[in-house]
Amino acid sequence: MKDKTTLRKEILEKVQEFHEASQREKRAFSPDKDVVHYAGRVHDADELISLVDSSLDFWLTSGRFTEEFETGLADFLGTENVLTVNSGSSANLVAFSTLTSPKLLDRRILPGDEVITVAAGFPTTVNPIIQNRAVPVFVDVELGTYTPTLERIEAAIGQRTKAVMMAHTMGVPFELRELKDICDRNNLWLVEDNCDALGSRYDGRYTGTFGDLSTFSFYPAHHITMGEGGAVATNDDNLARIARSFRDWGRDCYCAGGENNTCGKRFSQQFGSLPYGYDHKYVYSHIGYNLKITDMQAAVGAAQLRKLSGFIEARKRNHAKISAGLKKHEDKLILHTCPAKADPSWFGYVITVRPESGLTRAEVVGALEAARIETRNLFCGNLLRHPAYQGIEHRVVGELTNTDLITSNTFFIGVYPGLTALMIDYILGVFDKKLG
Repeated sequence: MKDKTTLRKEILEKVQEFHEASQREKRAFSPDKDVVHYAGRVHDADELISLVDSSLDFWLTSGRFTEEFETGLADFLGTENVLTVNSGSSANLVAFSTLTSPKLLDRRILPGDEVITVAAGFPTTVNPIIQNRAVPVFVDVELGTYTPTLERIEAAIGQRTKAVMMAHTMGVPFELRELKDICDRNNLWLVEDNCDALGSRYDGRYTGTFGDLSTFSFYPAHHITMGEGGAVATNDDNLARIARSFRDWGRDCYCAGGENNTCGKRFSQQFGSLPYGYDHKYVYSHIGYNLKITDMQAAVGAAQLRKLSGFIEARKRNHAKISAGLKKHEDKLILHTCPAKADPSWFGYVITVRPESGLTRAEVVGALEAARIETRNLFCGNLLRHPAYQGIEHRVVGELTNTDLITSNTFFIGVYPGLTALMIDYILGVFDKKLG
């Protein structure tokens, strides 16, 4: 009778064969039949093998692959702590909730405190601010980069400002080093929503490493995927411990899964009005959640992480090819760009139809979609114009002129590694036909 090790090896070899058979059934891209997607998962046999390998353990919750992924992402970024969660949205919730902890004393964000952000982004960057009863303060962004200027951010700082929380929209870093200096001078927390920007750099350093906390998403449309999944990163051990508490039901205990009494004081401490020596493993210091990933998700993510550098280069190459092809249409389109010190790992290619062009977004998008080229709006446009945000407590500094233009005139197409040179040539041909 075969032992488990031999059987596992044979099973994983069959997974390799299955993948190879699947690849043989694929056909070349046909412009007349196939959809050009704006994003999608890119994988090979490694992800399938890793997934099946984890399933054979039947651990299911966070385990050895989770540890491998967290360590691997921390090593890639050069950061001290990475904490996996079940989505990028949960990562934002955990990161912001961390800053509301009583353990932060006078730096704790309280209801009514203000947080500077932008309206031209994804809702889940802003939602944790609202959910924790803080007040979002919105500033406008620049067209082309879709990031706010430092001047706009500084003008928004008021007496109750406690933090800045914004996304590197579509992979484009805002002016991180300079903004971190502003935050430090004003004793403000900085939270980087890095969900669109894994692998982007600013001034030679990875985004997601400047802020007090940063967040990541591993949804299939993102730079790497584990299906659903996200992460919080920080170099501050105290913030990491608080974040882990919010992720793990609000427990004060920080033992890893399956471990006990890491602190050596499990039954010898006083907490609140609980009896002395109450089991520390079941003491709750925060109103928390259960937001852990499964080990099967992490197994896919660990395999994806090994491909990340190649994915980043493909995104840069595809973005550059689209930029070169669209340059002739700059009289009609505002093309996607970035701040001088930025080196983006682009999420997509953002385009704004110039108001003076005589064209509408609907006309340009209509031509692309009719040719089976997927497009997406730049997320929510002006968040404040959506039904869910009517009546929220907020403040706007300046006018949201560009944000409103984004709402009516801006969209994006894909640059993800699954796009081939033939697909991009096809995309550019449709633009040429429509724009002349």
